[in-house]
Amino acid sequence: MEISLTIKAHIKAPSSDAAKALADSMEIYRQGCNFVSQYVFEHDFELRQAKLNKALYSDLRKKFSLRSQMAQSVLKTVIARYKSVQTQLGQKPYKIHDINAPQGEGCYAVQRDLDWLWKPIFFKRPQLDEVRGRDYSFKQNGKIVSVNTLDGRIECEIAMPGFEQYLNDEWTFGTAKILKSGKHWFMHISATKSFPDYEIGQTRHVVGIDRGLRQIAACYDEKGKTLFRSGKAIARKRQHYKELRSHLQAKNTRSSKRRIRKIGNRENRWMSDCNHCLSKTLVNHYGPDTLFVLEDLTDVTFDTVYNRKRENRYEHHSWSFYDLEQKLKYKAHLNGSEVIKVDAHYTSQRCPKCGRIFKENRDHGLHMYICDRCGYRSNDDRIAAMNIQMLGTMYVSGLPNPSYQSKRGTSEAKKAKVKKSKKQTN
Repeated sequence: MEISLTIKAHIKAPSSDAAKALADSMEIYRQGCNFVSQYVFEHDFELRQAKLNKALYSDLRKKFSLRSQMAQSVLKTVIARYKSVQTQLGQKPYKIHDINAPQGEGCYAVQRDLDWLWKPIFFKRPQLDEVRGRDYSFKQNGKIVSVNTLDGRIECEIAMPGFEQYLNDEWTFGTAKILKSGKHWFMHISATKSFPDYEIGQTRHVVGIDRGLRQIAACYDEKGKTLFRSGKAIARKRQHYKELRSHLQAKNTRSSKRRIRKIGNRENRWMSDCNHCLSKTLVNHYGPDTLFVLEDLTDVTFDTVYNRKRENRYEHHSWSFYDLEQKLKYKAHLNGSEVIKVDAHYTSQRCPKCGRIFKENRDHGLHMYICDRCGYRSNDDRIAAMNIQMLGTMYVSGLPNPSYQSKRGTSEAKKAKVKKSKKQTN
């Protein structure tokens, strides 16, 4: 099993001349990317590097004074961006509704591709992509990185404690991207490491995790211990961002729009940091050989999209649970653990003691689950975590796709099937 991650290292330019060399190289690299992007747009989205290299390599060298490897990196960057957009377009088909068609009919989905673009992809932010060995290398046990620019190589200090742990033979470095944010320089380095595949037999802990907004994470393990990560402080801060954004939107000026973009980026970074800290806490708390069990939230929304008050819908649909899942997954792999997803149906409606599935047993106002059959009562988020943990235990015991089935739902389905067959007979 290979794990790929992006190391975001803060680098410091040794002088103002070195910083200028980096800035100039990044700007010219950006212009080269836009030049290639325009060509791709005008030539039926040609994305074969051999064809682009034959058509544009000499122009990149002459017009932009790019070095050989930088010219190749420009082509690869543009190709990767167009392929990424192509994938995104393919995942979201364009839906057409024929108003003249009968009710319930006349809905069509048209697959989208790059032909739907009405202008070339524009590279707005200056950047510089560099290849390990040719364009950048490390010195002094990872304290210094030598970077290639159009004005020659410069040596920058890496201000990242613990970066030397990646410099053993176990990690393989790929392309690095140099960016600037404000007055600070950053180097995003792709790194890959091989790990042994996780074996179910090595599992020592099974932890069920219920994700939500009131409790960002409610965890329950095989020892019966529960761990909560409250979402109250997060909710308050998100409300602050929302009010500030609404205030700026009401002004509708150029400066307010710039501030809205900055606030959006700041909020995204903060959410990412929250997920990073939470995933790190969980992995360190439970240790290696832990099986983390999550609900499969694909195509699942919080019960509410239409029933919730308009002012509350943003909070219920904008937290990045997928980001938390990805961060937990790669951190677990680094620690010798694993993350699996199980069926989310009935995890909040099932009594973990008697197995009774009844929706009305959950009191959303009191955040309690009270079983009408056996009388067991507990926090509703904890109940969900207990049921998820039980599904994980079933998975460890050999059941490949564990899930809960509602007898009530099965009987209703059978009745509907009988009614349908009677109608067809008549």
